[in-house]
Amino acid sequence: MFGLLEGREIRIETGRLILRPPRLDDHAAWANARRDSREHLAPWEPTWAADHLTRGAFRQRVRWARAAIRKRQAWPFLIFLAESGALLGAVTLDNVRRGPAQAGTLGYWTAAAHLRRGYMLESILALRAFAFRELDLSRLEAGCLPENKASRALLEKAGFQHEGTAEAYLQIAGRWRDHALYAALRPDRRSSPT
Repeated sequence: MFGLLEGREIRIETGRLILRPPRLDDHAAWANARRDSREHLAPWEPTWAADHLTRGAFRQRVRWARAAIRKRQAWPFLIFLAESGALLGAVTLDNVRRGPAQAGTLGYWTAAAHLRRGYMLESILALRAFAFRELDLSRLEAGCLPENKASRALLEKAGFQHEGTAEAYLQIAGRWRDHALYAALRPDRRSSPT
């Protein structure tokens, strides 16, 4: 399921999908997927910068991804359909905290053309397994807008538990917005009653 490719590139494979870090030659597919999905994504994401879809901005994204993986601070993956190579979206494990926390934050998006086919659930479950087994994390956290019923259902299907609401958590679509907070815990590290 997990493997290194081309020296340092990690690759996660599931039954239908391949998750791997972004490369410079992914720009066109990524930009097209984001552009075609803008109406679907905009209500749930921070406001896009004017250069969001440009090759230069994507180049910076690829550089950040390589540096973050090298430092073991984040694991950003693009998601591809194994059969056709179509780019379906992205999932990122970010804000990895070591020491007593052993935790990280999950973020994700799905291209509008690939919604409701179970791809993101498959991706999150694969990244969760990678985080717990390969990275030895104990806790994964995720947040979404309280009214984002699809995202909340997705997290719950992936085994995340609702833990509460964070007020003014992130700027989404230009406004500070509350977020429903979720977490998945590694089963062998759950706290026990004293």
